[in-house]
Amino acid sequence: MAGALPLGDPAPADGMLPSTAAAGAAARAFGVYVHVPFCRVRCGYCDFNTYTADELRGVRRSEYAGQAIDEIRMSRRVLEASGVPAREASTVFFGGGTPTLLPVHDLVAMLAAIREEHGLAANAEVTTEANPDSVDRDDLARLAEGGFTRVSFGMQSAVPHVLATLDRTHDPDRVPHVVEWARETGLDVSLDLIYGTPGESLDDWRLSVEQVLACRPDHVSAYALIVEDGTKLARQIRRGEVAEPSDDLEADMYELADDAFAAAGYDWYEVSNWASDDRHRSRHNLGYWRGDDWWGVGPGAHSHVGGVRWWNAKHPAAYADRLAAGDSPAVGRETLDEATRETERVLLLSRIREGIAVDSLHAGGRHAVAALMADGLVEARTALAGRLVLTRRGRLLADAVVRRLLEPGDLEG
Repeated sequence: MAGALPLGDPAPADGMLPSTAAAGAAARAFGVYVHVPFCRVRCGYCDFNTYTADELRGVRRSEYAGQAIDEIRMSRRVLEASGVPAREASTVFFGGGTPTLLPVHDLVAMLAAIREEHGLAANAEVTTEANPDSVDRDDLARLAEGGFTRVSFGMQSAVPHVLATLDRTHDPDRVPHVVEWARETGLDVSLDLIYGTPGESLDDWRLSVEQVLACRPDHVSAYALIVEDGTKLARQIRRGEVAEPSDDLEADMYELADDAFAAAGYDWYEVSNWASDDRHRSRHNLGYWRGDDWWGVGPGAHSHVGGVRWWNAKHPAAYADRLAAGDSPAVGRETLDEATRETERVLLLSRIREGIAVDSLHAGGRHAVAALMADGLVEARTALAGRLVLTRRGRLLADAVVRRLLEPGDLEG
């Protein structure tokens, strides 16, 4: 299970938002995230808010869709009563956990509730995550028939010993088949990779990248493994059972992947994401990075509307109890101050291909641009034209770039 929820103010039982949340909402996109907190096994590296069967304390998976639908209905009432203008959902994302451990009809029912309460834009992007061993051809066909447009498979690696270290249970030979089945139904396909697993060599990683490209997905994500406190993997590293990931090797792996993806026609559009063309970028995730609004449904899910962020009760039993009592499942929230919103804006926009406008930075950030150009961390020509876009070296050092853009003194200008 994941760590503690953030600190914040108590959320009101009725879920009502402050009047500031409505300001400018009509100009922002609106998305819905649905968290499905169930997993067949717990992966050793994962600290997401997920639960295996023996951790559910009497919670029934069969009841979850109904509970989520109750929150979806509540979301419309809360936004309306809080003065937030109605907007169709432009994106919906089912994540977890493993959403496809639920029957397809449950996923389709939750999507139907979103359509009924908020509406779906005509070209809405509707994604579900899936493990390669959690769906078959019929499941994917019924997802497409039910309104899903995209599936994101958690491939992670093509190498059995790497998957074993990560506690992933699928057969890597199954990945090309599920990709083909998804394509038959018209679903767009994303494949997710993790690099830097203890014991993973550069040749292992090269094989995984080659296997991804052989599948010709529409979209690829590649994330460096992060060893989170409290996970099985962190304990194994602390006991010396496996080696800690190497920063230098991870940098080599990122460069290998970026070269291979570019050669195959995939453009990076966020530090860890590549798409075959602009149409296949993850619009849902772009909404997060651009600071749009979204309602997060489910245990531990986070939401954001107009600078107000809140989070739900973490355990599925506590989540269900609050909804059964007619209360909002939200247990805490915060209203972001101007300085925090600016920090997050710079942190997130600097990671995407469109970058961030130089003249939108405070004085300290503008002053840092020349040094970032000199150090090869941002594209010089683009910076001179008024936007900061990371070079590949800058992508590898993105956190350091953000720190320089937010150095003390940058709020004075």
